[in-house]
Amino acid sequence: MRETASGLETASGRHRVVVVGAGFGGLEVVQRLAGSGVAVTLVDRRNHHLFQPLLYQVAGASLSPSDIAWPIRALFRKRRDVRTLLGEVRHVDTDERHVLLEDGPALAYDTLVIATGATHSYFGHDEWEPFAPGLKSLEDATTIRRRVLLAFEEAERETDTARRAALQTFVIIGGGPSGVELAGTIAELAHRTLAHDFRIIDPDATRVVLIEAGQRLLSVFPEDMSAYTRQALEKLGVEVRLGMPVTDCSSDGVIVDGALVPAQTILWAAGVQASPAARWLNAEADRAGRVIVGPDLTVPGQRDIFVIGDTAAATGPDGKPVPGLAPAAKQAGQYVARLIRQRMRGSKTTTPFRYRHQGNLATIGSRLAVVDMGRIRLRGTLAWWMWKLIHIYFLIGVQNRLSVALSWLWTHGMGYRGSRLITYNNYDGYGAAKKNDKEGPSVE
Repeated sequence: MRETASGLETASGRHRVVVVGAGFGGLEVVQRLAGSGVAVTLVDRRNHHLFQPLLYQVAGASLSPSDIAWPIRALFRKRRDVRTLLGEVRHVDTDERHVLLEDGPALAYDTLVIATGATHSYFGHDEWEPFAPGLKSLEDATTIRRRVLLAFEEAERETDTARRAALQTFVIIGGGPSGVELAGTIAELAHRTLAHDFRIIDPDATRVVLIEAGQRLLSVFPEDMSAYTRQALEKLGVEVRLGMPVTDCSSDGVIVDGALVPAQTILWAAGVQASPAARWLNAEADRAGRVIVGPDLTVPGQRDIFVIGDTAAATGPDGKPVPGLAPAAKQAGQYVARLIRQRMRGSKTTTPFRYRHQGNLATIGSRLAVVDMGRIRLRGTLAWWMWKLIHIYFLIGVQNRLSVALSWLWTHGMGYRGSRLITYNNYDGYGAAKKNDKEGPSVE
C-alpha cells in the first residue's frame, strides 16, 4: 500500500471501500459511488435489501415478502466495481483495517461504512421476546403473520370460551407508526377480510388492544393528528390504552395497569436498539447502543470509519438528533459517498452533515392515514393516497411497483388478502410446527 492525498490505496491504485449493511443507508453509499474509481465490497448477513416501511403489510397478509425485498446481487449485477458478500461481521480491527467475519477471510478496507441498522429493544426485559416478537425483518413479518393466522385457526377448534377469547385477542405494545399500522391492519384483517371465512368463531368479535406508555399515539406528530389517529383506530374496533406501561409479558398475556389482559398473540413495537457496531469498534455509544459520531458521521479518532442510519447517534448543526428514519439514512449515505469522492480528489475540507426533514407519514387503516410535512398536513383519505404514492415511488423496480400497486388495489377494492399463508420450518405436523416457531418461517 501507499499513502496518497486521498488516503490509503492498494497496490493496484484502487481505494477499497467496505460497506457493512445493505439497508437504505448502505445501498445509497454504494449507488452514489458509481464511477468514482473505488472498489466497493458490500457485506450483509442477508442476501436481500428490505423495504422496511411495508413490513407490517407482509405481517398483515396484504403483501408477499418478494414484493418488498430485492436480491442484492441482482441490484449490482452490472456494477463490476461492486463485490457482494453474504456474511456476518464479528469484529473490526481498526489497527490493521480489517473487517472480520464469522466465517470467511478478513476484509481489508481503506474506508469503512457501517450501516447495520437496529433491532428490537425490550428495555431490559429480553425474556419477553419469545412472547412478543418485533418487526424488523422478513422473518419477523412472516412469524407474526403465522401467529396471527394460527390464532384464528386454533380459535375455530377451541371449545373453552375463555381460551377462545384469548386466542382472538391481539395486543400491540407501542403507539408509534409501527404499532399504529399493525393495530390497524390486524383489525381490518379480522373484521373485514376474515369476516366470512369461519363457521364456529366470529372474527368480528376479535379484540385488538394497542398499548402505549406515553400520553398519546404518534408522539412525533402534532397533537391533533395523534387525537385523530386514536379516533380512527377506535372506529376500526381497536382498543387504545394510553399512559399504561406494560409490566410483564408471558404466554398468558400482558400485565398492564396491574391487571392481566389475556392474549395469545402479543406484538412488540415499543423500542429499538442499535446493532453491535459500537462493540466492534470499541467506540462510545448512547443508551440505545448507537455509535456517537462526529459532525461528518465519522467515529471520533477514526477518520476513515463512517457510521450512518439507525446505527449512529448523530446530531445536526442545530443540535437536534438525526431521527432513525429511512430518509435520514439515505441522506447520510449520499453525504458519505460525496465525502469519499471529495477525499479521492484530495480535498480536505469537510462540511458537516445536515439532515433535511421531509416529514412523517403513518397509515391507520384502509383509506386512512396522517401526513405531516411541515406546512402540508393531511389526514384521512387524501393522506392515505399520498402515503401510497410515496411508498410506491421509493420501491425498487417497475415490477415491484406494479405488483404492490395491484395488490393494494385488489385488497382495498375487494377486501381480499391473497398472502394469508401459514408457513413453517421443519414441518412434521401441526404440533411440531408450533414447537419450531422460534426457528423462523419458510419465506415464500
